[in-house]
Formats: sequence, C-alpha cells, structure tokens
Amino acid sequence: MKYSEVDVSKLTPMMRQYIDIKNKYKDIIIFFRLGDFYEMFFEDAILASKILEVALTGRNAGLDERIPMCGVPYHSAQIYIEKLVEQGYKVGICEQLEDPETTKGIVKRDVVQIISKGTLIDNESLVEYENNYIGSLVYFNNAYGLSYTDISTGELYVSIIDSNISKVISEVINTGLKEVVVSEKVDSNIISILKHQFKLVITVHESYDISGYEKLYSDLNDFRMIETIKHLLSYIDQTQKRSLIHFQKAVVKEENQYLKMDVHTKRNLELTETLRLKQRNHSLIWLLDKTKTAMGSRLLKKWIENPLINKEEINRRHDIVETLIKEFIIKNDLQTTLQEVYDLERLSGRVAFGNCNARDLIQLKNSLKVLPDIKASLEKINYYKVLDTIDELYELLEKSIYETPPVGLKEGYLIKEGYNSELDELKDLRKGGKDFLARFEAEERARTGIKNLKIGYNKVFGYYIEVSKGNIGLIKDEYGYERKQTLSNCERYISPILKEKEAMILNAEEKIIELEYQLFVEIREKVKEYIPRLQEVSKIISEIDVLQSFSTVAEENNYVRPVITDERFVNITSNRHPVVEKVIDGEFVPNNIIMDKNTDILLITGPNMAGKSTYMRQMAITVIMAQIGSFVPANEAVMPIFDAIYTRIGASDDLVSGESTFMVEMKEANYAISNATKNSLILFDELGRGTATFDGMALAQAIIEYIHNEIGAKTIFSTHYHELTDLEETLPRLKNIHVSAHEENGNITFLHKIKEGSVDKSYGIHVAKLAQLPTSLINRASAILKVYETTEAKRDIKIQQVLPLDELVNTPKKSAVEQELELINPLEITPIEALNILYKLKQKISEEKNEEEVKL
Repeated sequence: MKYSEVDVSKLTPMMRQYIDIKNKYKDIIIFFRLGDFYEMFFEDAILASKILEVALTGRNAGLDERIPMCGVPYHSAQIYIEKLVEQGYKVGICEQLEDPETTKGIVKRDVVQIISKGTLIDNESLVEYENNYIGSLVYFNNAYGLSYTDISTGELYVSIIDSNISKVISEVINTGLKEVVVSEKVDSNIISILKHQFKLVITVHESYDISGYEKLYSDLNDFRMIETIKHLLSYIDQTQKRSLIHFQKAVVKEENQYLKMDVHTKRNLELTETLRLKQRNHSLIWLLDKTKTAMGSRLLKKWIENPLINKEEINRRHDIVETLIKEFIIKNDLQTTLQEVYDLERLSGRVAFGNCNARDLIQLKNSLKVLPDIKASLEKINYYKVLDTIDELYELLEKSIYETPPVGLKEGYLIKEGYNSELDELKDLRKGGKDFLARFEAEERARTGIKNLKIGYNKVFGYYIEVSKGNIGLIKDEYGYERKQTLSNCERYISPILKEKEAMILNAEEKIIELEYQLFVEIREKVKEYIPRLQEVSKIISEIDVLQSFSTVAEENNYVRPVITDERFVNITSNRHPVVEKVIDGEFVPNNIIMDKNTDILLITGPNMAGKSTYMRQMAITVIMAQIGSFVPANEAVMPIFDAIYTRIGASDDLVSGESTFMVEMKEANYAISNATKNSLILFDELGRGTATFDGMALAQAIIEYIHNEIGAKTIFSTHYHELTDLEETLPRLKNIHVSAHEENGNITFLHKIKEGSVDKSYGIHVAKLAQLPTSLINRASAILKVYETTEAKRDIKIQQVLPLDELVNTPKKSAVEQELELINPLEITPIEALNILYKLKQKISEEKNEEEVKL
C-alpha cells in the first residue's frame, strides 16, 4: 500500500497530518513521534522493517484495511537512525511541537531535523578521529565551486576546480566527503560516478537563500566561492533547522598550498587505511597517532593528507618537535594534561546546536581546568601561539553545574546551591518536606508498633504508607488510614496529614525541575558566546597534540630531523619503511636513497618480492613525513620540498567502470606526466606490464624518455624489462640500481639491499618455487623458459636507441620480383604474355633463394 494512492478524505486526522508532512519530504524516511515511539508508515515502514529487522505490523487509519506500520522506541532511536543513514537513506525526525497534556485535538507535529551521512552530529554516531564532511558542488560555466564543512566542528573550506570531470571527482573523493549537495547544472556523469562508483549520498538542491552568515565569507572576493558556500549553508539550514553560529570563517584551499596527491596515491601509500583490508591498523596514521585528544587525531589526518610545501612552516614544526624531544619532562607534563582535554570542537558544536546536556558542560569545564597548566608548558618551550585559558567561563561552570548531573535535562539535580536564590529557597522547602516525611515515618512506626512501615511514592496516587501483609491487623481506625492499593505482599494507605504535605512537596519538586531547566538553558546561551574563543583554543591544543605525538614517535623509533634544502638533490641514508619496520617479525633492511643534482631517474630492477615496491613507498612516505613536520626513519635525510607525488604501484583493475589494469595504468601515467613538474616525485612500479611484452617495453621506454627530457622530475621507475637498463648510456640523468638476491643450488635468498647497476635476471621461477607451487609445474616452467631464452637469443631484438633501431622500423628494401610486379598492369597483357611473365618471376625467385643460401 502506497501513501500516495490512499483516499485522504477517509483517513483519521492524525494520519492526514502524517500524509501532509510526508508529501513535503517524499524521499526521506519519516520518524513520526507518537508518545514514547517513533512510528513509520506505508512504504517507509516496509523498507525500514527490513533494514532494521523490526516487526512490520498494521494500524487502523480509517481505511478499509490496516496500513503498514513499524516503530522503534524513542529512547533508543539513535542506533536505528544510524543504521538507516549508513545504508545511504535520510531520516526526518518528526516531533510533537506542543504539550499533549495542554493541547486539545491533534498535537502539532513537524520535521525538526533531517539526518543523513553528512549531517550526523551526535558523538555516539561519529568516529572521533575523523571529520564528517558534507560538501556542495556548484557549476559556473567553466569551473566548479566546491565547499565543505564538518557540522559537528564548524570548519568550513572552499575551492575552485577546473571543469574537468576527472579532476572534480578526484578532489571530491580526496576530501573524504560523506555526502554531496549538487546544483542542477552539475554534469550528470559526475553525479553518476560519485553516486554509483563511490557510493556517496547525492542531493540535488538549488536554493542559495541564506542570510545572517555573511561573516563566514566576508573576506572572499570570488563570487563563485561565495555562491558555493551559500548553496551549502542553505541546504544545512533547511535540513537542520537550527543555529549554525559555531561555523568558522571559510578557509580557501588552494592547490599551491599543499603537496598534491590524488586518491590513488593516498591509497597506494596506505596513508590512512590499508590497501587490502581498508582499515586504520598498519597504515601510516596508525603509526604516527600518539595524540591524546580527538581533536589532535583529526588534525593529524588532515596533515597527512595535506603535507606542506612552505619551508618556513615545515621547519617551525620540526623545531617544536626537536624541542619536545630535548625537553622530555615538559613533554610528559603536556601529555598528562592533554589527556584531560575533551573534544572542545564537537562540544562547541553541540552547544551551538542546543543539544548539549549538563554532562557535556562538565566535560567542557574539566577541559578548561587544565588549560593554565598547558599554557605554562607552552610558555616554557616558547611556543609561537598564546593559549587563552578562558577563566571566566570556567568560573561560571564551576559555580553553576553539579559535578555528576543526570543525562536528561528535566530530572533535576543540575544546578548547584548558591547559584540562584529562588532555586535555593525551593530546595529548602523541598528539604523541609522530605525531613517531614522522615519524621512522619518514624512517628507512625512508634504509634502503630509496625517496625517495617515505610513511606513511598508513585505517580498514580502520590505519597503512601506501606504495611506488610503480616502487620495489617495492627492498623486501627483511629489512625485515619485509607486503603488505596492491595499488592501480593503488602497494603498501601494514604492519610489526611500525608496528603496535606504532599501538595507542598510535589509543587516544590516541579518548580525546582522547571527552574533548573530554565537556568541551564541560560547558562548554555552564555557558553555560546565563548564558542569562537573555544575554537581558537581547540586549534592550539590539537596542533601541539600532533607535534608531541611526532616527538614521541621519533623517540620510540629513532627517527631523525630531515634537512630541507633548496637544491634539487635527495640524500637519505639507511632509510626504512616506518610501518613495515614496525610490523615485520625480523629486522628491516635499511637502504640509501641517493639522487644527486645530476640524477633525476632511478631505474630499479630485481626479482619480485625482493623489495622494489617497499623501496619506492618508503621514499614517498619519508617525503610526506618530512613535509608534515615529522622526523623521518633514516640515519640522515637531506631533501628538497616536493610539490606533488604521483604513483602507479600495484595492480588495481577498475572493475566498477570496466577498465582493465592496462587502461588504469595508462590513465594514471597520463595524469602524472600531464601534471608533474621538475619539483614533483614520480613512482612507477612495473609500468607497461598490462600489455604485450614489446608494447609494454616500448611504452615504458617512451615514458622514461619523456620524464627525463620534458619534465625532469625526481623519479623511481621499477621494471622487469631488463633491456631498459641500456638507457643509462643515452639518458645522462638516469641511473641503474637493483635489489640484490643470492642464488645458490637453484634456491634464491632475497637480500633486500639496493645496489648500483642492473641485473639481467628476473628469478620469477624461483619466486614461484618459494610460493610452493608443485615441483612438476616448476620443472616444466624451467624447461619452457630455456626454449624462450634460446629463441630470444636467436632473434637478438632490442628496442633501445643504442642499437640500430632504424632497421626495425624502416620499410625493408623491395625484392626484384616485387619491383617487377609493380610495373605490370594485368589488364594490358594477353594470357600468353602472363604465362611468360610468371615463368620469368619464378626463375628470379629461385635465383634470390640461391643467393641467400650462399650468404648464410
């Protein structure tokens, strides 16, 4: 049964209300509040019952048949909402906007918030060490505007991207958006790829109608950036329906501010998740994350994905890390105090959204409490920023909120004594009432002689006197008790004196709860005024947290400070792969990476499994670590600043779009050589292997020559085409290196050591032997290999220019027979003439064969 097909005139008033709301939010699953449950109806109920695994029932709604319905408890709705959102659905929270007890007729309801992947704000729903970004993509004739924000923290970024589909998609995926809001003019191909290939939540939204947030983009001059931000803010405003005062000024993200890496490079290098299992464990961030705060952990991820290219800022970070290593006592004090700091960014967001509770404010207070100690530590190391301790906010929270308040805001026990005189008077009144109850209970026990008589309370008939079954006979008429409830083990009574005091006690209790709630809301509003200052504190805390993490990792793993040079040479001695070193059982074999001013390309050969890919990856990771401000895994490291890293490592067929390994290889190679500069780093691992041998070899050589002659970028190129090693003779800035292996008695041992020069053997069959393929198969492969090697030796074909390549590609000289055939026109000769010509040509062929045999 579909809601759009029912006869609305037959529906009950409440279901008509539901249909009116559903018609406004057709593509959203409506959680319709009814008492202590959120109910779903019609198609929403059928869909949600399957995903949430809850019972699908029915409800009478005025129609001839019951309508589909399912529901979830209000108090545990969050886990159900998260499950639907994780599946890519949007959930509309439809609340009662009036008090049912004071409203006649149908309670007014409406959607108060729309929750989707990019708009989750509850701490329980969010990964603390990751930002939850929602973005906006707007088309402007020849360019795209991209803005994105984390609603929970208020960070806001904006950039302009060239109107190139690959570039736009790469930027969106690189940013890690969970949801994208697009304007109608956005290319449908972009929408399709983002939605189906990368499984992003996509919403088409056209409104730019938003005001009151001009301060967020007042510093911007590019109208495209302003329009893109307004597009995003209007969507958030319409779906969240609450204040966004915690949003921070937009940060313009420009390409030339950071080291460029596309999504393939980040994945290949396993910066934030592993390639195979897509998990944080054993990635670079796993190794480097010794942060003490959630804010620091999120900032570390941003730094890893956006290394700096500003030498001054890089060196400043290195200076602080070096100072923290030397001043280890100060660092230890910092670590201790940082552990006491809660997530100030997201706490600020909860305050701004108006959904923080008293426990959140206690977390805020406890964080503020240690700020003076952190400030003192920062002053000792001459930190370049001054920390604001916001003492007045701490004093406000210290004198107002109880240390252990309840989760709910209408349960009382929120506000301390001494904060508000009216509240104190009510508490005294309540205390007097409760003292009376204690005295009354004691007096009644003495008067009746019933030692287990007690005073209780429930919402049905208020305060009562409870007497066990065995003592009922002791109740006399003169006591004035009136039986109110009979239970299996006791009787409950009320008395005139108890009823008289009850009104006073309950009235005071209700007033206290109401007043405490009002006071809490006032305090929360005051805290909102401090949000900008709290956000500045968050930036300093998260930054020093990441830097102390770098210093801890450097100490634990014996990393060194890299020297950043303005000259174009790399000199890294005893370099290690930081993650592999940490996880392997044995000892990691370090290697030097030397690329002087006269060397741009290292051509690396050697057997599979010997460590070529690891060598290339550790070079890139060392560069990234250096440019985010970390020390690096080496004995010594001197390197320039790289503006980009381009990689093609590993086989990753693009099965979703139907592209083969080779096509993906060529696309990634094209992206690299089209965008790289002489200050870039290029890592190509066995490029060209996805096609026929000579095709691949020819392409590999052409790409190497192009990089050498046209780009000049520092490049490591690994290959199994040993013929390519002859390029060292014709390309002056190319140098051969190889991974050594020791072969003895048909067995191979990988030494994992990089040496100068090339190797002329692949050891592929030896590797297969190590993989324990059947012996008969290995023997057959060895026999086949000998045949191929013999045949290849006879052909003696090489593709390098150092050999007479012209002989391979120039048109061969025509034979005498071919020359004579070209002069004959078959239409101008008689049959007899044709026979004579054929006889002569056969004679010439025989003569040419005899001449060839004499030559051989």
